[in-house]
Amino acid sequence: MTASPAIVILGPSALATGRLIQALYPQAVIHGLSGRVEADQAYDDFGDTLRSLYRSDTPIIALCAAGIVIRSLAPLLANKGAEPPVLAVAEDGSAVVPLLGGLGGVNRMAREIAAELQVSAAITTSGELRFGTCLLDPPNGYVLADIEQGKHFVSDLLGGESLRVDGDAPWLEQGKLPMAEDAGRTLHITTAQRTTRPDELLIHPRTLLALVEDADNLAARIGQTFEQAGLAQKSLAALLAPQTLMSDKQLAQVAADLAVPLRFIGADDALPPQVKHSGNLQLLQAASPDAAQTIGRPRGRLSVIGLGPGAAEHMTPAVRRALDEAQDLLGYETYVRMAEPLRDDQVRHCSDNREELQRARHAFELAASGRRVVVISSGDPGVFAMAAAVLEALEETAAPAEWHAVKLQVLPGVSAALATAAKAGAPLGHDFCLISLSDNLKPWAVIENRLDHAGAADLAMAFYNPISKARPWQLGRALDIVRTHRTPDTVVVLGRDIGRPAEALRVLSLGELTPEMVDMRTLVIIGSSQTRRFPRGDGDEWVYTPRSYPQP
Repeated sequence: MTASPAIVILGPSALATGRLIQALYPQAVIHGLSGRVEADQAYDDFGDTLRSLYRSDTPIIALCAAGIVIRSLAPLLANKGAEPPVLAVAEDGSAVVPLLGGLGGVNRMAREIAAELQVSAAITTSGELRFGTCLLDPPNGYVLADIEQGKHFVSDLLGGESLRVDGDAPWLEQGKLPMAEDAGRTLHITTAQRTTRPDELLIHPRTLLALVEDADNLAARIGQTFEQAGLAQKSLAALLAPQTLMSDKQLAQVAADLAVPLRFIGADDALPPQVKHSGNLQLLQAASPDAAQTIGRPRGRLSVIGLGPGAAEHMTPAVRRALDEAQDLLGYETYVRMAEPLRDDQVRHCSDNREELQRARHAFELAASGRRVVVISSGDPGVFAMAAAVLEALEETAAPAEWHAVKLQVLPGVSAALATAAKAGAPLGHDFCLISLSDNLKPWAVIENRLDHAGAADLAMAFYNPISKARPWQLGRALDIVRTHRTPDTVVVLGRDIGRPAEALRVLSLGELTPEMVDMRTLVIIGSSQTRRFPRGDGDEWVYTPRSYPQP
């Protein structure tokens, strides 16, 4: 299973079972029907949601009748190829039925879920029922040479043929295969490249590593080297390269095209024996697939992410994916908790919210060692948050060269200003500015100057960090400046904890606004001279700033 599964439910009666399954797969997202159940992510149409997940190769665990799932996915099954695991689970957890994805591990998932729910999985695959294992779905580190030949091979075993294993296949030891020394069928675990005979099944162990010195015409050179050596390219476990090539984009693209990891070695790293040398490319033979995965280290990755305002449905898929893949997570403890669900094996490094540069440096140190690291902000990481601190740490003259080799990415999130504006309507519908009222990192005189100019420019304004116990007077002074440019009836929006369970939205006028109405968790939007308010059908108010502006 390469992607985190989606748990899809229709109503509240399935939520408890969904949470039990989510405990088994902590990165799984529970999708609930909008208006019927509060889940991690809402959807409007069950069929469209299942089809979208299926097309994106996402494993699907649907807590509903199997027939609903089958009818929903039927239009996509005419041209059957690779498919993600799809399971139907009874809402009360009493039945687990694997439906699709036999070669994607669906039966493994079914057994895992059934064990968690303390029921039996409804396995119907003939080979697995008879033999207790699936020959056509080898574990990670092994790959089937020919799926069509494999189907005929399993059919022969079901028809009464016996089997012998040539090579190391430890995962089959607990199976109930018809083993015999004089068997008519042979399973070969081999790195050799050859045409499969009708009486055999080839499985290639991923134990070969390509040690390269540059990326020029690399894919073709790898193919030629494997062919000359008589080796199966499906046995390629990884590309190895010197650490000096860690930032080489072309090399990374070749590894991606070959669908193998790219890892880097130092001058003193121990390497396995060489089996083929061709120019500046060597093929190395690891002792096992597991051993192959321990050679070299990956390029470290540092993702600076924004969680959005707090609700799971406002988190972008890219951010969720970065969180799922992370080994280390750094951030203010409140934000790290907001990033859950997290796995037990993910290391949490929580620190005070005023230790941004130290946090950034620590993140680079971890990523430079080859780890996948995430620095967490709420909202958007580039809006008064950690992205600037991370880049500041990287630009420092004392920053080690290894930090610059880290794969750094900034993933956007929904900022507090945008979340509050959306809840109110569109108060930022025309030109606007964002101003932090914190003078911890900039002089108050600079803030006053910006407030004065923004007010004179008739910009709508969103205030971050408006007030705190350590800064009790700044908001009042800011309002005094704004009032020199705005009338008392100017529309104001206060959004507190928007996107979180205790969210509160209030619409009032500038004349009514006092600092006592605001705290550090409140986002303040002060409209322009054109911002309007009008009644909603439910008794609240809409606020918006028109897209057009009066002509002089």
